[in-house]
Amino acid sequence: MDTEREKSMPKFGLIGKNIAYSFSKAHFTAKFENENLHYTYENFDIEDISKFSKILEQDKNILGLNVTIPYKEQVIPYLNELHKTAEKIGAVNTIKRYPSGKTKGFNTDYYGFKKSIQPFLKPHHKNALILGTGGASKAIAYALNKLKINFEYVSRSSNPIANFLYTDLTEDIIKNHQIIINCTPIGTHPKVNECPDIPYDGITKEHLLYDLIYNPIQTKFLICGEIKGATLCNGSKMLEYQAEKAWEIWNK
Repeated sequence: MDTEREKSMPKFGLIGKNIAYSFSKAHFTAKFENENLHYTYENFDIEDISKFSKILEQDKNILGLNVTIPYKEQVIPYLNELHKTAEKIGAVNTIKRYPSGKTKGFNTDYYGFKKSIQPFLKPHHKNALILGTGGASKAIAYALNKLKINFEYVSRSSNPIANFLYTDLTEDIIKNHQIIINCTPIGTHPKVNECPDIPYDGITKEHLLYDLIYNPIQTKFLICGEIKGATLCNGSKMLEYQAEKAWEIWNK
């Protein structure tokens, strides 16, 4: 495609840090090509969220943005408005820009997670551990509330919303939480030999391990669960579902 023409086309994109691995650009670029839609999608890899406003000022063709680690919470003060669900969750992963130039933040992570985990849920899946306390974990907590599943947060350091530190975890705590969800970036490519520091010996075949990471497809966290006979789910379906919901929001 001609570069000048591409610059003038309506555009969507992703805001984040160290996002070369991201699914979003490949997903939407393929969608635009397959459906003959005259849009482009660009990664905006920024060192600091303060650069966000400049991106919008410099490119009036941006119609919408996805937001990823570490800016899902940090971007909120830069937006004109929040959808009620994003406000309740306290995190944004989708931004719509209106013709007036005003911006509104939405959260489609909770929708993607809820829809992707439901096929795996069984009656004994009553209690969950959420590993991490960032923006993604808040969307997962919101979804678990909707699914009427009890949950507790695990954090590396003291945190107002954390129920446990990693150092508090015992095999019994793991056994009593039949769903364990990794909402941290630990184990993302290229650091594929890393995994959350939990007592994996407490995992049983009754467990469901869910990793929001989708690159690699099977993280070390999931491999450790597989060894113990647990049911596994990675973040690829969640990403697809949340992207579909973002597209719906942008086109309303």
